[in-house]
Amino acid sequence: MRCEYKDDFKVDYSGSLHITKGDGVDLVVQGNEIPANAKACLDSAVTRNSCHELRAAAKAVTNTIHKAFDRE
Repeated sequence: MRCEYKDDFKVDYSGSLHITKGDGVDLVVQGNEIPANAKACLDSAVTRNSCHELRAAAKAVTNTIHKAFDRE
């Protein structure tokens, strides 16, 4: 499922997650690297065909990555 938003944010999810925004952001997370709870949310968004839910689930994945960098 691919969703594009007015602020140039794009999310593509088909097992792996691909997030882009303009020329500055291009992030790919392989499916086996996505936490199970976030993967369930991504799958649910696809099942519901909801771009709103897909963006929220993608944000949850990026928050998980951000938290991993903050750990010592």
